[in-house]
Amino acid sequence: MSPCHHVTGFKNIKVGITMGDPSGIGPEIIAKAMKTLAGMAEFVVIGDKWVFEKVTRSPSHQVTSKNFINLDNVNHKGFAFGRIRAEYGRASMEYLDKAMELLKNKQIDCLVTAPISKEAINLAGFRYSGHTEYFSRTTNTKDPVMMLLNEKLKFSLITRHIPLKDVALNLNRNKIGRAVSLTRAALKKLFGLKNPRIVVCGLNPHGSDNGLIGNEENTVIKPAIEKLKAKFKNIHGPMGADVAIARASKKEYDCIIAMYHDQALIPLKLLGDFTGVNITLGLPFVRTSPLHGTAFDIAGKNKACPVSLISSIKLALQCTLNQRKA
Repeated sequence: MSPCHHVTGFKNIKVGITMGDPSGIGPEIIAKAMKTLAGMAEFVVIGDKWVFEKVTRSPSHQVTSKNFINLDNVNHKGFAFGRIRAEYGRASMEYLDKAMELLKNKQIDCLVTAPISKEAINLAGFRYSGHTEYFSRTTNTKDPVMMLLNEKLKFSLITRHIPLKDVALNLNRNKIGRAVSLTRAALKKLFGLKNPRIVVCGLNPHGSDNGLIGNEENTVIKPAIEKLKAKFKNIHGPMGADVAIARASKKEYDCIIAMYHDQALIPLKLLGDFTGVNITLGLPFVRTSPLHGTAFDIAGKNKACPVSLISSIKLALQCTLNQRKA
């Protein structure tokens, strides 16, 4: 991920950070990250100051944020960490709406989002299965691509938060073509790779053994890859996911295209959960987030680890800087 320390170019980058669900670990990990990254860039935190100060009072992460946009949208009476409530879901969406306004007005250059609760936002009446779908709708971006990465591997997903039984039905040549094309462009522009090497996983065990175990490889994935190979170099597959991931872990490929969520998430979490980052490709701005959820069970207890958020902030800075140089 090329996490970098105090790079001169970062000083001119304004990073927006949304607090996520106020009842989750977002406030705490932001407070801890701000202490670690103080002076690296200009940070603008968007949230509820009263909730934020409930965690910053702890001596372990005293931090002051001169740039805090306080929406003051959490009811003090009865507030508690670790609760799934519609009002907290609504508050977390309001932070995102404010961030979109700041991006539009060029008051921030990129965005890092702390975790929201899918349950809480749906209780509040918002029909999104996650941040990616929210950004897709609000920016009119058709089919954004979720890239998940840590210090060892990069994955882009063809399908995201859908039931496993629906994955095959949601695969098509255009979707695969768009995901690979966006991934290749991002690896060049955001990550600075001149000739990125991409491997596409199969859907079925052993990549279907040439149609013996399912037919999606032959009917959907292979034709999509052949079309891509006519335009781009270094596109490989379809390959059995186990082999593709093992070879990528040995640096034979720069990014893996996974057909479904857990095909990517299981190896990522086994090989470095704490450094995991999610970046959304296809948006008109750089957006990253930590590779974990709201962790309601430990929220407000000063137990949350900020490393994934810190990695997300560093990646947003590096990608924004690379984008400016491209």
